[in-house]
Amino acid sequence: MSIFCIGRNYVAHAHELGNEVPTSPVIFMKPSAALLAPGKNFTIPSFTNDLHYEGELVLRVIKQGKNLKGIDVLDYCDAITVGIDFTARDLQSKLKEKGLPWEKAKAFDDAAIIGNWVPLSASILTKPIHFSLHKNGSIVQDGDSSLMIFPLATILESITEYFTIYPGDLIYTGTPVGVGPTLKGDVFEGYLEANQVFSVKVNP
Repeated sequence: MSIFCIGRNYVAHAHELGNEVPTSPVIFMKPSAALLAPGKNFTIPSFTNDLHYEGELVLRVIKQGKNLKGIDVLDYCDAITVGIDFTARDLQSKLKEKGLPWEKAKAFDDAAIIGNWVPLSASILTKPIHFSLHKNGSIVQDGDSSLMIFPLATILESITEYFTIYPGDLIYTGTPVGVGPTLKGDVFEGYLEANQVFSVKVNP
């Protein structure tokens, strides 16, 4: 299983981190070991003092594909949910300053949270998809797929220009504005529309 991730896919989020707004999708990957096991609490790794949460929509791939053009998302993805892409922001900043890859800050063990899957239907895709991330009972991120710089179909086209996708692969589609620090004891809840799809506690 491959985990593909899109960075800086919302203008407001790019601005909040002082990054340029990209003209093509920013793609990075996480290994399968980055996926937190269901029912497991999250532990802040010892190598960071500034861990950030990033809530985002996640697609599940159902069909092999390469060099996709003008595709219907439903042909290649069968489900959608909300997840968290945890980022060691302090480590990422140091790596970026040196022009080095982000993997240490993004792809460490348990760095990817995934919610319960919701079948992806044509009706879901015909309107903006709303999602939110709650921290300790308060909304910290409020997302809307219509605000994506690169929509879902464009993301699939871009990924498959370079990589073959296979059934079971995951695609994290980017985070909206509102990222922030993760502290010991925090509880995160992800919502797709009005439905809660995950709840994860950070170990004290």
